[in-house]
Amino acid sequence: MKTVLTIAGFDPSSGAGVTADLMVFAAHGLFGTSCITALTVQSTVGVRSTHPTSAAVVGATLDCLNDDLPPAGIKIGMIATEENVIAISDFLQKINAKKSVSGSVPIVLDPVLRSTSGRDLLDPAAVTTLRERLLPLVDWITPNLAELAILSGEPVATREDLPRASRTLQNQIAQRAGERRMGIFATGGHLDPPDDLLLLPDGESLWLPGERVVTRSTHGTGCSLSSAFLARLVLGDAPRAAAESAKYYVAKALETAVAIGSGISPVNNLWKLSKSLPE
Repeated sequence: MKTVLTIAGFDPSSGAGVTADLMVFAAHGLFGTSCITALTVQSTVGVRSTHPTSAAVVGATLDCLNDDLPPAGIKIGMIATEENVIAISDFLQKINAKKSVSGSVPIVLDPVLRSTSGRDLLDPAAVTTLRERLLPLVDWITPNLAELAILSGEPVATREDLPRASRTLQNQIAQRAGERRMGIFATGGHLDPPDDLLLLPDGESLWLPGERVVTRSTHGTGCSLSSAFLARLVLGDAPRAAAESAKYYVAKALETAVAIGSGISPVNNLWKLSKSLPE
């Protein structure tokens, strides 16, 4: 069994963050480890407050896990502070330095910048540090429209905006990363239809068609998509197949979710474990 690592915040309602990521990994037959970057006080109704983990604890946790359970893949979600951005970047530099020896360790960043309820989940000053220090170290990024607009510096509101902003961001990061070019899996969940754009590291772009699932159980869809995408990469899928599989997984998680709580319910990340449903 392969081990994968999630670096993200803790959602006590288990709709998003490390608890959701670990469910996604388990559903794909992978063993998940986690480094918590922040505790949040939240439920299906929304986020009330966030309490970041110190960068020293984040760094120590990452080194401790890597010494005993080196990951075959890494997913990064909510980071919370600029200090944590730096600690994670330092860790990834060590991981990337070993890639030529140990083989590929795909790194997927879900740039969680703001909660659905509108609360900032990353210090505004930390966004620049994330762009300059962290993005050049990851292999893939899975932004939604708003996150892509913030990171690329370009307006993103329509289907036509996605390719331009994605290429702009890819080129910006390539200038800092030398020969390294990250791929972008830009999610169009707010578009109609909700098609996603896959921009490969070599510059080829592909549209991945989607169909809207009408449900109030949508909490954690971004976390689930990026984690499922990483899981499929770790299991050996090529990027396009991994992205298509991740979209299918999330669609089923939406379709099979049961509404719980008074607000936005979580998706059903464990649907693959139900014997009554086809995979």
